[in-house]
Amino acid sequence: MRTDLFDFDLPEDRIALHPASARDAARLLVVRPGPPPSPLAPTGFPSPLRGRARGGGSPDRRELEDRIVSDLPELLRPGDALVFNDTRVIRAALTGERLRGENRAVVSFNLHRRLDGDRWLAFARPAKRLAEGDRIRFGHDGRVCLMGTLEATVARIGQSGEVELAFSLHGAYLDEAIAVVGDPPLPPYIAGRRAVEPADAERYQTVYARREGAVAAPTAGLHFTERLLAALDARGVSRHCITLHVGAGTFLPVKAEDTGGHRMHPEWGEIGPGTAAALNAARAAGGRLVAVGTTALRLLETAAGDDGRIQPFAGETRIFIVPGYRFRAVDLLLTNFHLPRSTLFMLVSAFSGLDTMRAAYAHAIAHGYRFYSYGDACLLHPAHPPVIPDGAMGAEGDQRSDPGPRRTSEPSAAPARFGRSRIASPLRGSASGMTGGEG
Repeated sequence: MRTDLFDFDLPEDRIALHPASARDAARLLVVRPGPPPSPLAPTGFPSPLRGRARGGGSPDRRELEDRIVSDLPELLRPGDALVFNDTRVIRAALTGERLRGENRAVVSFNLHRRLDGDRWLAFARPAKRLAEGDRIRFGHDGRVCLMGTLEATVARIGQSGEVELAFSLHGAYLDEAIAVVGDPPLPPYIAGRRAVEPADAERYQTVYARREGAVAAPTAGLHFTERLLAALDARGVSRHCITLHVGAGTFLPVKAEDTGGHRMHPEWGEIGPGTAAALNAARAAGGRLVAVGTTALRLLETAAGDDGRIQPFAGETRIFIVPGYRFRAVDLLLTNFHLPRSTLFMLVSAFSGLDTMRAAYAHAIAHGYRFYSYGDACLLHPAHPPVIPDGAMGAEGDQRSDPGPRRTSEPSAAPARFGRSRIASPLRGSASGMTGGEG
């Protein structure tokens, strides 16, 4: 598909620089697709907005409903299963001083993929200040690791600002040093407009984060509180955790004119045997699988067989979902609002339909919703029913097993411990040049 089909204008003031005062007080747009509307232009959103929403709209079957995140328990059913990504964000944003004889220069780094015990791939800004063999010293504002100043050597310079860093420490000692000298890796569209604040260390982390390894937050999960989780428990909605260490694969820019020319970078994930069995059992009993965030959805779809059953999984995935993909595992998706021309907007367009998502984003922009990592959320219903394993009853009592077409890269077997997420996606209009994060 042409990538310009996924472009739209976003006013700069719709980009959230801080989260809502309370996590579960963020707004929630419920999107229920209807029949396709009349043909649309290749770019931009339909006007007037079609659909039925609180506050107005034309009366067709598409429904857009304005709620808040704390309403989620009443929007789900007893027996539904929420699937969370329990990855934990490391302090992957580093500022270092390049040492080259008497010459000094300050360079910022965002770690995005660990190669081994002492080597990381990172995005450098500005990379033009670096050459292979340069020595970098980290530790600012008096922060150095307990063993002294952290240093690294530029082992290799790649494309698009990517460099390979060989650190002076190894393994757990390096992890400890990064935790001391690093900052939360806020997306550039936030970090480029304000300084990192102490509160970001807590707010850019889900309350259920457990397994360290992500270099960007699974931001749909940022809306959950212990109070909301308790209300979901009381509603009879089960909770399950899987792990996908958010890396560069999801957020790299789609530079190709056609989606077929874009290649995702790998991200490491795991679904344990017990979790896979519990999710299959929930679906067999008529419950819906509700993915909290696109990272949870991508891992579930990677692990699902053609019959819709989820298999245990541990390894890397490169799955890239665009319209035409037939979903196997996920019945509902909770996610944030995404960047134009991003793989994530392509994914939600595949899930709920491109025309529906254009209408939903037009509504969100017109009604003051906040976008991106610290922004508001939407609860998406599918445009087409997902595959239901043979013999299992769907939410409406139907039985489905036809897997339909699938657009994905096959997962690879070798695990990777850590990853980094970053996208540079052009925004037409006043927000041009900003980059994105997950939701």
